[in-house]
Amino acid sequence: MQNSLHQIKRVIPKLALTRVEAAEALGLTPVTVDRLAKRGLLRPSRATRRPLYSVTEIERFLKETSESIALTGGAQ
Repeated sequence: MQNSLHQIKRVIPKLALTRVEAAEALGLTPVTVDRLAKRGLLRPSRATRRPLYSVTEIERFLKETSESIALTGGAQ
């Protein structure tokens, strides 16, 4: 039973990440993720006691910040 439960967990993709996991995914520190959230650039879900960052929110953040860099001519 334990083995099949472990296999199920592997099959189901994570829909949201903790601040530490989000930081790792973005290549940032958790403190930087907190700062981005405070500035409103990264919006966590507050449905639970701790903030969770949806994968789609992280993708939105990356897309929007990549577009703004491209528009301003930065990071060439």
